[in-house]
Amino acid sequence: MSPFVTKSHSYTLPRREYQRSPYYDPLDANEDNVPDNPGDILFWQETPTGQKDSHAINYGVSATFSIPLDGKLAARCKALGETQQKLMEQKLAHAKLDYEIGRLKHCGEQAKLGVIFRPGSQAAQICADVMVIPKPGQVLPHKHEVNAPENDAEPLPRDSYLFAPDIVHEQKEREPYALATP
Repeated sequence: MSPFVTKSHSYTLPRREYQRSPYYDPLDANEDNVPDNPGDILFWQETPTGQKDSHAINYGVSATFSIPLDGKLAARCKALGETQQKLMEQKLAHAKLDYEIGRLKHCGEQAKLGVIFRPGSQAAQICADVMVIPKPGQVLPHKHEVNAPENDAEPLPRDSYLFAPDIVHEQKEREPYALATP
């Protein structure tokens, strides 16, 4: 259903308010029903043409009723629309998952570093549901004993020609190297 309103304006061209028409001599002196002077124009008579503009406004409602002759086409169109909607919902779900994984990653990394938002602040709500737990298979507390290698370097005497502060010197074959100290 669709309502409509139309307006029209009509006129004739060329525009003439009067039309000239000849007045023929009607004299029949002998009364034989034949004019005595046929074709003689006595004068020209001006006759109004009656030309005027015409305006019209029409309004109403137009109704269309259609029956598809190919029902399969309508079914395919509906199926295509449903498939398109499912694709869009899947894209939205994927975007939400990307956002949540990114939030989890950044909040977790910062929590491991000991950096968190002040509890109760607006920004703290961003990471409020993120928990940092030990890695699977990791036993806590986890400690290792580290043994440092023995220092087999021998200091050079201060009067040595190789002595220079803050420089590492290499000596010839199998000779220990030394780190110069002041």
